[in-house]
Amino acid sequence: MRLVSTSFETHPVVAKMLVILHPNTDKNSLAFQETWNYLSKLPNVRIHEHSIEGTEQQLSELYLIGDTSKLSFEEVANLPAVERVIRIYHEFRILGRHRDDARPASFEYNGVNFSQDNLHVFAGLCAVDNPTSVETIMKALQANGQVCTRMGAYKPRTNPYAFQGHGKSCLHYVFELAGKYGIKVIAMEVTHERHLAEIDEVLEQCGRPTGVMLQIGTRNTQNFELLKAIGRQTTYPILFKRGFGITLNESLNAAEYLASEGNANVIFCLRGMKSSFGAPHRNMVDFAHVPVVKRLTRMPVCIDPSHSVGTREAAPDGILDVMHSTAQGIIAGANMVLVDFHPQPTHALVDGPQALLLDELEPFLEDIRITHEAYQKRCQLFQPKHALNSLAPA
Repeated sequence: MRLVSTSFETHPVVAKMLVILHPNTDKNSLAFQETWNYLSKLPNVRIHEHSIEGTEQQLSELYLIGDTSKLSFEEVANLPAVERVIRIYHEFRILGRHRDDARPASFEYNGVNFSQDNLHVFAGLCAVDNPTSVETIMKALQANGQVCTRMGAYKPRTNPYAFQGHGKSCLHYVFELAGKYGIKVIAMEVTHERHLAEIDEVLEQCGRPTGVMLQIGTRNTQNFELLKAIGRQTTYPILFKRGFGITLNESLNAAEYLASEGNANVIFCLRGMKSSFGAPHRNMVDFAHVPVVKRLTRMPVCIDPSHSVGTREAAPDGILDVMHSTAQGIIAGANMVLVDFHPQPTHALVDGPQALLLDELEPFLEDIRITHEAYQKRCQLFQPKHALNSLAPA
């Protein structure tokens, strides 16, 4: 799915009304022209157009920005090209979930569907170190039926002398090995617009054997120029990490920068908050916000237990803290897990102490399966009675 955005606004203003046109509306048609002429002549109102080009149809959304309080909801809804009208109730208007908003909370990329209703695991290397480690991880993922991974080529670090990632030099073997082992999507952080160009160039040279999900790290959550640049491209979906020291609302607004530039294929990642109250974990685990983000937005929600917990400590029950935290996020409805694994954590170039071992991959995935099944049973428990009856076997 490719997104295209054309903006008619000169500065950010909260929209109050979303006008959704009939699918595949031709902009040269009389219906569109009549609708556009009416809306464009409204006083003190500007139009932000957002188009979604799918494989089978094109959808157009018109955001009316300004004073819409005096507009007739029914009159706008009855315009010839309009399918329905939705009132906007908060400032992240494209990614937000608004009242009576039936737009899908999902997207598809490289044959993989990402949704608020399913779950994917991205297990892999926090930082790529060598081809052997990459191949070992990908081979293990394939053996366990996984088609997604994480592979860090560009690594922003607190210490300027710490390892910053191999960058472009490792991309060829990462992409080629992904193709060899059936990996369809690689989550990979980018910290500069040129990294996007490098990824695109090397993928093309390799014949695009895999796909890439561009990751915005917690340090760049409010790097608005980077967000605009990544949002303007419509080839790759985006994994957006919550800022480690800002409010949830501030992070959701930052994610809206991506969609406002044209790319609404965004997954929101909770990765813990920096706070002394989180000790002895690396961060204060914030996975209780999974249902909150799903309620406020249409974004699938990811959890990053590795960077939230940051250790391999285990409880008296023998279960690692990182696994307990993963289960907490999944039981709350998480749609994606981003987690560090390494064949030899003591030799990892980044975050080795928190990486899980390869012989822990199978039980980790089984624990996720059990927990996700429990979440699905919880959903059935709280469905209306008529919905439960429809779920009963015939």
